[in-house]
Amino acid sequence: MALSPDPLSNTVRWLAAHARVPASRLAPKAETLVCLAAIAAAEEAAALAGTRHLIKSKDGAKESAARTYAYRRSKVHYVCDNSAKV
Repeated sequence: MALSPDPLSNTVRWLAAHARVPASRLAPKAETLVCLAAIAAAEEAAALAGTRHLIKSKDGAKESAARTYAYRRSKVHYVCDNSAKV
């Protein structure tokens, strides 16, 4: 069974399958706890939905510094000549 993206409908489906709701009920405190957890999960999913597709902006200064660093490193290399006779 595929889970829907909505945590509240997943909770209702779970209660129907495992706790046989509405034929029988859980203890009131247990039902309250399960419902509060579902609401918290729904709020968290809603908060993440807004940030999931954000495009991260580029840090131009950081990229420029990395390019400059790589360029300067490429210019530093020198050839060591060990052919000097003693």
